[in-house]
Amino acid sequence: MAIINITSLGQSGVEVFGTLTEAQLRNRLEPEKGIFIAESPKVINVALNAGYEPLSLLCEQRHIDGDAAGIIERCGDIPVYTGERELLAQLTGYVLTRGVLCAMRRPTLPSVEQVCDGAQRVVVIDGVTDTTNIGAIFRSAAALGIDAVLLTPTSCDPLNRRAVRVSMGSVFLVPWTWLNTPVTSLNALGFKTAAMALSDNSISLDDARLAAEPRLAIVMGTEGDGLPQETIASTDYVVRIPMSHSVDSLNVAAASAVAFWELRAK
Repeated sequence: MAIINITSLGQSGVEVFGTLTEAQLRNRLEPEKGIFIAESPKVINVALNAGYEPLSLLCEQRHIDGDAAGIIERCGDIPVYTGERELLAQLTGYVLTRGVLCAMRRPTLPSVEQVCDGAQRVVVIDGVTDTTNIGAIFRSAAALGIDAVLLTPTSCDPLNRRAVRVSMGSVFLVPWTWLNTPVTSLNALGFKTAAMALSDNSISLDDARLAAEPRLAIVMGTEGDGLPQETIASTDYVVRIPMSHSVDSLNVAAASAVAFWELRAK
């Protein structure tokens, strides 16, 4: 490993941890050169176990032989940038309370067909832009039996630093990709589609017809505007979660956990 002490915010090599925006890290023009940031030893270990390629590390000096030691050993011969807490906080915009950041190579994403191959339950995330919600949905998906995640282009990037952190690395455990075609295109892959929405023709989440479907795509929208009406109208089912005390809806992350548990493949 090469330990490099940071003495300036403009030092070459550390821009990925501070000055580059999420859009620049993602590198839309050349996706094969894209980078994302994983935070904390636990999350980085999950990424490494899943085969993600580390490019460089950033940690406080005191963590080199402490919290970051195991990560540094696993990552092999890559640059390890270090410095005093105050300087690193200026670089990243926050204190590294979890000890270590890792810049990692973005993977080449599979096709929708590849992601859905053999899947019984998938979730479609449509227009959800809050990074916390994205991370929480992935965590629930990994824990509650969802085989794959599909995201519309209007949704937030799952490899956003905050989304990765909130998911506790679950974004590395569940296959995912972007869905650039209408939700109805999943019918050709053998899925029935179920839009989570309030409407006059919605059925209860515990309706036996849903559990009996061999392949089901659960479509979730943002809690603000919900799913577009054209999306709702195009799905095979419209599904509601029964509520009490006149509460009409849940946050999308909470609703996804309820739906995933109830609709899991039996």
